[in-house]
Amino acid sequence: MSDSKENVDVLKMYGEDSTTQRDEFLKKHNLNEKGLTSKQAEINIKKFGLNETKKAKPKKWYNYLLQSLLTPFNCILIGISIILIYTDIYLAIEPSYANIIVIAILVTASTLLDFFESYRSNKAAEKLREIVETTTTVIRDNKEVNIPVKNVTLGDIVLLSAGSIIPADLRIIESKDLYVGQASLTGESDNIKKTVELENKQEELDSISDFDNICFMGTNVVSGSAKGVVIKVGDSTYFGKIANTVTSGKEKTAFQKGIESISKLLIRIMIFMIPIVFLINVEKHDIILAFTFAVAIAICITPLLLPVILSSSLSKGAVRMSKKKTIVKKLDSIQNFGAMNIFCTDKTGTLTKNRMTVARAYGDDQKRLAPALALCTDAVLQGSGDERTASGDPTQCAVVNYALSIGLDKNELQAQYPRVSEIPFDSERKLMTTVHRVPHGYIQYTTGAPDVLIGKCTSCVSGGRIVPMTPYMRQKALDENRKLAGDALRVLAAGFREHKAGRNSAIHISEKDENELVFLGLVGMEDPIRDEVPHALELCREAGITTVIITGDHLDT
Repeated sequence: MSDSKENVDVLKMYGEDSTTQRDEFLKKHNLNEKGLTSKQAEINIKKFGLNETKKAKPKKWYNYLLQSLLTPFNCILIGISIILIYTDIYLAIEPSYANIIVIAILVTASTLLDFFESYRSNKAAEKLREIVETTTTVIRDNKEVNIPVKNVTLGDIVLLSAGSIIPADLRIIESKDLYVGQASLTGESDNIKKTVELENKQEELDSISDFDNICFMGTNVVSGSAKGVVIKVGDSTYFGKIANTVTSGKEKTAFQKGIESISKLLIRIMIFMIPIVFLINVEKHDIILAFTFAVAIAICITPLLLPVILSSSLSKGAVRMSKKKTIVKKLDSIQNFGAMNIFCTDKTGTLTKNRMTVARAYGDDQKRLAPALALCTDAVLQGSGDERTASGDPTQCAVVNYALSIGLDKNELQAQYPRVSEIPFDSERKLMTTVHRVPHGYIQYTTGAPDVLIGKCTSCVSGGRIVPMTPYMRQKALDENRKLAGDALRVLAAGFREHKAGRNSAIHISEKDENELVFLGLVGMEDPIRDEVPHALELCREAGITTVIITGDHLDT
């Protein structure tokens, strides 16, 4: 059994490549931005193999037939048939084929129903994989070429743009406003900003979300562009290790366990009953008659029609699923659908569209709140004229677009108040801080979870002036946070702190500076529900399925 997702040592896998400076990294691995030559690529492919994750060899038709034939119930019926051949044909004065023929028909019907549905579904899935061959753009022989993902190899320079699928594990060597969606690996819908150099400290690297300059196979580019060097391919990638875990050592489903349990019970009853019945009758009748009667008892306690009923029911379910454009590769999974009573789902990007917009704002000075929120983000404005919109993390895009809606351009603000330092957001602090140059020195903007940020504020803006934050004002802000969250809005708080220093002197901030803030206000962001969600949830309710939302959002939201 390979390592589980939780046991993969990401620091060991990527720590050295991630913490090495860009130029040193290229020099160490003897790489250049002209990419590999065709000959080098061919040598690497032979050495390291194709860029494919380990998968089982395609099954032949007879593999599916044997799998359908050798089910637990069929094995019991086949065993009984072998005994009947001995008792009803070999030992009998007048051979009787009736029982054997009946059992043969039932086994054949059950096997063929299961075989045709499984074989057809798996072949359809294989054809889909052959039709959809993903390609990627790399630099080979100093030219940009599109190649199949499986031909990507170590040392390849991969070009990324919005919509690109990351073909292998990459170390970023050039980046422009690159945001990557890692939901396929982490389950989190928030997009991750990727940069050339690592922004986190080495001791903080304990999950793939902490590696700012590594892109992982199976994730996708949401916005921006970049160049990356392939550092791992195929099974050696993080995706490959997880895929190997998923495909090996699968646990049996409750349905399979139930069938096996019943089969074992029947076998135990037969092993227990047949000798007892035989011993009771052998004193009154001859050995052959007593043994034949004991076998007849075994046949009676075996549900002969059960295999056919199971196969036909599951096949009918697979046909119904196919009409819903769903391929069922294993018939056993049909029962899992039918037995579902709790359905767990993410919220952001799953139930919602993941398109944040600011719906309401709370604060005494909106003209001060909006730029604080916009500057304390990594989102950037793109486009021109009325089509200008933010690109990046949906939450950050929402506040940048909000500032634009009231006439504040984030790019212009950034030019006027350049960023000189920052403390990136993390899930423990639940805060993000940026520091900007202003004429009188520096200003620090901090945004994050309202209940955390409000607790760090000692002042607030009221009537255009900065005044001490009284317990009443603090409670009022917390009440407003609960009110906005209760209306299903994601709430973000903002505050600031001024640092008196010379304009050209350096400033160093730490998490200790995220205290004694001036509270500016709150914004409530709306994430629209997907159009199809209400109907889907209603269908779940009617089917007796309880829906559980798993999310990192505020409980009231």
